Amino acid sequence: MKTAQTITDQTLIKAYLNGDEKSFEILLGRNKDRVFGYIISKIKNYDLANDIFQDVFIKVIKNLKKGAYNEEGKFLPWVLTIAHNLVIDHFRRNKKMPTISETSYGNEDFDIFSVLKLTDKNVEDLMIKSQVEEKLTQLIEFLPADQKDVLKKRIYVGMSFKDIAEKEDISINTALGRMRYALINLRKLIEEHEVCLAY
Repeated sequence: MKTAQTITDQTLIKAYLNGDEKSFEILLGRNKDRVFGYIISKIKNYDLANDIFQDVFIKVIKNLKKGAYNEEGKFLPWVLTIAHNLVIDHFRRNKKMPTISETSYGNEDFDIFSVLKLTDKNVEDLMIKSQVEEKLTQLIEFLPADQKDVLKKRIYVGMSFKDIAEKEDISINTALGRMRYALINLRKLIEEHEVCLAY
């Protein structure tokens, strides 16, 4: 007979959805310390972190019941993403959220992923950072070709605007303009797809 420790998260989720409440208790017990640890590392207030933690698992239950979980074998990263989003909501409400500025394009050192810089590089942070970067990379593909090209050369290749202009046979102002519109459009895509950038 399997012990609670050897049952996979996926099996527990299926059992819970089939009416076995005990399965969710095991899932919660298995993941609560890491989820709460992540929240408290960002919020730094025990009572507030506890409120957010409870909201996370209310949302987890709602999403499980409506069939919104389809991350085979990735239950903890999925829950951490929900926790991350609720932490972001808290910072937005308190006006402490970094945003992508339309004027950021003029900064030669600008990096779209710089908003993802983390203070505490724990495993949970790195999981979330990886997921958010993956989503941003997917959204970049929706940009018009000329904007996407400049943005990729700037971010992924690290080319200066001068080098981009020479390579594309365009003026530096055109390269800067394309970057500007790429950032404006990317910001719209981030809002439309509700991608939360790390605080």
